[in-house]
Parts: sequence; structure tokens; C-alpha cells
Amino acid sequence: MPQSDEFDEKYDESDEDDGGIDIEKGRESHSHEHLDKLAGASADPVKDYLKQIGRVSLLTAEQEQDLAERIEAGLYAQHILDTAEEGELSFGYKRELMWVANDGKRAKDHLLEANLRLVVSLAKRYIGRGMHFLDLIQEGNLGLIRAVEKFDYSKGFKFSTYATWWIRQAITRAMADQARTIRVPVHMVEVINKLSRIQRRMLQDLGREPTTEELANELNMPIEKVEEVQKYGREPISLHTPLGEEGDSEFGDLIEDTDAISPQDAVAFSILQEEFRQVLATLSPREAGVIRMRYGLEDGQPKTLDDIGKLYNVTRERIRQIESKTMSKLRHPSRSKALIDFLDN
Repeated sequence: MPQSDEFDEKYDESDEDDGGIDIEKGRESHSHEHLDKLAGASADPVKDYLKQIGRVSLLTAEQEQDLAERIEAGLYAQHILDTAEEGELSFGYKRELMWVANDGKRAKDHLLEANLRLVVSLAKRYIGRGMHFLDLIQEGNLGLIRAVEKFDYSKGFKFSTYATWWIRQAITRAMADQARTIRVPVHMVEVINKLSRIQRRMLQDLGREPTTEELANELNMPIEKVEEVQKYGREPISLHTPLGEEGDSEFGDLIEDTDAISPQDAVAFSILQEEFRQVLATLSPREAGVIRMRYGLEDGQPKTLDDIGKLYNVTRERIRQIESKTMSKLRHPSRSKALIDFLDN
């Protein structure tokens, strides 16, 4: 089987998107099942897969056109079979159409198998960007299937040139959806990938990391835009990332819990509670009870006027009057001074 570098040399084609190219879409299940069988089962599935696809010879331009013609004929025959009324087709004609449809499926499988190495050569360029190699190949294969279904041989393009665009699109979109912890739009993933390529090339050329200004000049992009792309390109760090040589601590151990109460605040809150209890002790039991329940001083759950009124067997208006009168008492300097002095300090 040719090595991956040879694949690149064979299939080093530029991206080409021909929006008008289209043929009637065939059934995908057959192609998916066929590609799944190629994967097989092995202790080293990648090696096993590469070995199997390497057995299929590459196609000449004439062979590509012949297969494409058979695929198109098969799709048309299948369309007639699917849309014909019961009894409309003679037995002989129906049998001929079934043969042409099946031949189209065989041609489709052949065109797929002969170009699986193209998928591998493209997929390996995305290794190390958050997806396993086999997953990249699988997504690329889906793009290859789509390319086979959309290829129009009458346009005169090489199939590998046309398929390259579909394969790369399938891989980059899968990376945008799956590879990142936080989903990034597809168009931004493409910009991030371009920035990464330029950054690696400039690192080799300069012998150091390029500055943001140098990257902006190379990409013909504002510095602010480069910084934005770099920000989107960063992957989050897990709080469980081990630290130290022995890995006995985690990154999360160094992050402050902003929701946790500090020891100083806990002590201050305890003192404030005691001061407030002393103030409430100067009130009548009912006045103190209404304030405690109205502001949730006991359980942190404030109660409504109706709830408190039911407990004391009085109307909500009466509870409102008690609350208003009690708050006026609490605002008196004889009671509020201790609390104000504490909060000021």
C-alpha cells in the first residue's frame, strides 16, 4: 500500500466547488454499510483499514467517467422503479432496470473504494486538533459519499479535485461540532485552522513564535481580529488537570471559590447575628417573630404577609401594621446605633 506521503503527492489537488454540479441523490445506506464493512475488526483498526483500502487500484480518468456514467444510469433506473405504478412495467423491462440500478450501486462502491486513500491523505492533516484519526476518516468518508452523489462527469473535472472540497468540508464541520468543548461556528473554525497553519509556518521560518502584529500582516487582518481568533482557538483547561511531578494536586485546587464564605466574613456575620439578636430581644415576642419571618432571619426563606398572618391568626393588613411599627422602632438610635457602628467598622 502506498504511504501517506505518496497519497499527498497523488492527491495534492486544490479545492474546487462547482455549485451547479448535481445529480439525483441515491440511497446512502448502501454506501454507509459498504464502508463500515471495510473497517473490519482488528487490534489495530487503523492499520487494518489502511491495509484493506490499499488493495484497491487508483482510477484513470476514463475509468472515473465510466463509473460515473454507470452511477447516473443506475440512479435513473432506480427512479423509474420507484415511481412506476403497479403493473406499469413489463417483467422484462423491470428486470433490466433492476440490473442497471444494481450495476449503478456497484459502480458507486467502486468509485468510493478507489478514493478512500484520498480521504486518509486529507484526514491526516487534521490530526491533533481534537478528534481521533479514525473519526476524521469516518467524517471524510461521509463527504466522499456526498461527492460521489453530486459528481457530474460531463463538467470535465477530475473526481479527486471535486471530492477534495466535499471531504474537507465534512471534516471541518465535524470538528466544529464535535472536537471542541465549546462549539465554535464552522466559518470561525476555518479561520482558526488557517491562523494555526500560518503560525506554524512562521515559527519554522523565524525560529520563534510570531508576534500578533506579524500574524496580522501575514493574514492581512486587523490585530484586534487576530486576537479574537486566538481567543476562540484556545481550548478550556480541565479543573482536574494534575499538577506537579507526582500529580497529587489538581488545577482546580488553585482556583478560588468565589461563592464560598471567607473565614473573615463568617466571623463578621456571626458577630452581626449576635448584635441583631440583642436588638430583637428589646422587642415584644410577636414583633420579633414577625421581623424574623418577614426577612427570613431564621431559615433564609422570607415569608409573605399572608403566611405570617395565618400563623398569628390575624389579617395580612395587621401583620403589615406590626412590621411597619417594628421597623420604626428598629430605626431609633437606641437600637440601630450598635448595628450602624458595626457595619461602619
